[in-house]
Amino acid sequence: MASHHHHDHGHGHSHDHGHGHEGGHDHDHDHSHDLEPALQSNLYKQINFEGITTLNEAEPGSGAAIVQKSWEERLDERPTLESDADEQLLMHVPFAGSCKLYSILIRTSDSDSAPSTLKLFRNRDDMDFGMATELQPTQTLDLPKSNDVMDIPLNRALWNGTTSITLFFEDNHSGGEEDVTQVGYLGFKGDFMALNREPVSVLYEAAANPQDHKLIQGLTNVGQSMSGQ
Repeated sequence: MASHHHHDHGHGHSHDHGHGHEGGHDHDHDHSHDLEPALQSNLYKQINFEGITTLNEAEPGSGAAIVQKSWEERLDERPTLESDADEQLLMHVPFAGSCKLYSILIRTSDSDSAPSTLKLFRNRDDMDFGMATELQPTQTLDLPKSNDVMDIPLNRALWNGTTSITLFFEDNHSGGEEDVTQVGYLGFKGDFMALNREPVSVLYEAAANPQDHKLIQGLTNVGQSMSGQ
């Protein structure tokens, strides 16, 4: 498992160097460059950052801030999400359309403040800590301690048609000794279908059906008159 994560991290790193020639244009295009992560299938552009909510974050907005870090900023120490009253964190991350999630990208730490159990819920925008504790999660992940960005695969069959994901960091590696849980970077990989593609097909069917009926009736009438002759 560890070697797999290491391989992924190394792969991303070599990709970064491959794009090194763009460095000269950074002063012109730093924003667009930030939005083109050096990872295939990264859903960074498809996240609705303004809709992100985090419960029990020590610093308001820090949950959204770690998701807004670009791939190039993934190892930056700040901003960092830290829990407040206890070790639990509950994050809700909406997407701008429908996704099929493949994996979660996460950087925590090699200390006891690294989260241990992560419970994931698909398409739930109404959750609090009580519900997160009681409800059956879509999937549960055991997170290792690591300073590297880990690419943790999901069971893809469970994550079709995902419009939002809720992440419940239930505990950390301290075994109850450490109240502060820290997460430095969070990202998602998967396939994305823009929502505006779905209404287009619905609209087309709604508009086309009456026409189809008229056309078929017309052809039937023509057929009858021809056979009548």
